[in-house]
Amino acid sequence: MKKVLVATEKPFAPVAVEGIKKVLDKAGYETIMLEKYTSVDELLQAAAGADAMIIRSDKASREVIEAAPNLKIVVRAGAGYDNIDLAACNDKGVVAMNTPGQNSNAVAELAFGMALYAARNGFNGTSGSELRGKKLGIHAFGNVGRYVAEIARGFGMEIYAFDPFVSGADMEKAGVKPVDTVEELYKTCKFVSLHIPANDKTKESINHALLSLLPKGGMLINTARKEVIHEGDLLKVMEERPDFRYLSDIAPDCREEIEGKYAGRFVFTAKKMGAQTAEANINAGIAAATQIVNFFEKGDKTFQVNK
Repeated sequence: MKKVLVATEKPFAPVAVEGIKKVLDKAGYETIMLEKYTSVDELLQAAAGADAMIIRSDKASREVIEAAPNLKIVVRAGAGYDNIDLAACNDKGVVAMNTPGQNSNAVAELAFGMALYAARNGFNGTSGSELRGKKLGIHAFGNVGRYVAEIARGFGMEIYAFDPFVSGADMEKAGVKPVDTVEELYKTCKFVSLHIPANDKTKESINHALLSLLPKGGMLINTARKEVIHEGDLLKVMEERPDFRYLSDIAPDCREEIEGKYAGRFVFTAKKMGAQTAEANINAGIAAATQIVNFFEKGDKTFQVNK
């Protein structure tokens, strides 16, 4: 019997757990739940007998991969997979997957919720501004970016996007104006919604040069990863430009300094909230379980990320 470890320091919603177990039970697999664990040792012990693993924001480090001699597949229930040590997976012959698109709408709605909250000054009784007619830039036009564009159309915004991996024709079909450079995106748009992954090319790429291009009243909305922000440059821009605001569902390491100096110019959620909806939990969790079953039963590697 295949053993599937669901290791979630930040647990799935109960209904999502029920859905995961239903998929795995039907395949004749055993589900091992490890929720709200507080130490790496707990994860290492639970992983020891696992044939497959489902994680959320948990770290599938080399230590974890090597502690699981039977492990054949690890699935990140979500789009980003920088919390999986891909080199370790390759060394041990483990397939790593994500579940792209399953929480995209949840992330997009959060981005807009934060933007609307900030535009209306945190609903503090003062006059804010409307989103209709404003220019929105989408930095990376993947699954989340497409949902952001869909919502923005409903708000009557003028939508631009930059993504070197997506054709201009595809963007135009979605009602979006493509731009040729990332600099043009930031120079053109008052609101920029950030959706790039964290990798060697993107880490700290959102820097002073880019942020300084934003028009007056510019706002950066980051529902991607904190690592893509150059925090020293972020602080510099916050100091130089009293009109600039930074919104993120994953607070920067310099959070205390921003909170102490720049009241009213930031929004940080209590924890990473992009996938924190019942629907996203269900979609991503069940997709992860289904992908594991399809991998073992059919050899399906459709969503493999360590090719």
